[in-house]
Amino acid sequence: MRAAVVKKIGGPEAVEVLEVPLPEPGPLEVRIKVAAAALNPADAAVWAGIFRSSEEAEYTGLGLDAAGTVDAVGTGVALKVGTPVIAFDAPVLRSTKAQAEYLVTDVHSVAPAPEGMDLTLAATIPLNAMTASLALDHLPLRPRDTLLVTGAGGAVGGYAVELARTRGVRIVAQGRPEDEEFLRGRGATWFVSRDEELSEAVRRFVPDGVDGVLDAAALGAPALAAVRDGGVFVSVRGDVLPAPERGVAVRLTTAGPEATRLSYLSALAEVGVLTPRVARIYPLSQAAEAHARLARGGLRGRIVLVP
Repeated sequence: MRAAVVKKIGGPEAVEVLEVPLPEPGPLEVRIKVAAAALNPADAAVWAGIFRSSEEAEYTGLGLDAAGTVDAVGTGVALKVGTPVIAFDAPVLRSTKAQAEYLVTDVHSVAPAPEGMDLTLAATIPLNAMTASLALDHLPLRPRDTLLVTGAGGAVGGYAVELARTRGVRIVAQGRPEDEEFLRGRGATWFVSRDEELSEAVRRFVPDGVDGVLDAAALGAPALAAVRDGGVFVSVRGDVLPAPERGVAVRLTTAGPEATRLSYLSALAEVGVLTPRVARIYPLSQAAEAHARLARGGLRGRIVLVP
């Protein structure tokens, strides 16, 4: 089969598409015939060398998110061959991953795909929606409490706004000016531009500061300043965690395999509560070009590779 891999660290030009052995599922594993695989910043961390495999590894695979159909199963798996699924293939350093013609992953990383949804859209759900959902669980917010979501126009931030709306939370969404209409449509109560001084802009609407922040844009201290005394700050990146102050709890969230949560998020997407967004679609053969576009940034929605 063909797979997008990295042999040596560098820039997106380090991404290659190789012919590699077809992986076989072991006990409690599923092999998926991949229809689409989304690109995420974690992929860039692989080819840039932030995540590194052992020196003995010939190559490292790319891709955490996939959508496709069950192709084969190992012992102990009840899924039927041909079932449309989405998968969050969480282990970062393996020889082949989601950006390939086939993916073998743990059954707990797989959930039914949203019925009726194009699989190129479905492939953008797993990592980003799981991250948003877990981050909100770190924020003990009740209905009518206030939440700031930074980078709300991005993949994690956009899902966070939609999920927070289901909890009855009042949301301050930060993003580009052109994101405002989309974010208000997804449930944001207030909007602030990323061009404004954040704490001052937020306190126009919530004078004492918000009850919590989901810092999807990894702003760190400027986002912490918008939280009320004794509130909660949650980041999705450990390298930008600010020091706690004013009694604000500072927490980090990371996503891992959790089939029940992934199934729930897939169901929300199926009924239109979550809005997957695809920015660009590339064939797998153009994986290096797709990663170069990822590196340039500025897109709304995920880049997707199609084998």
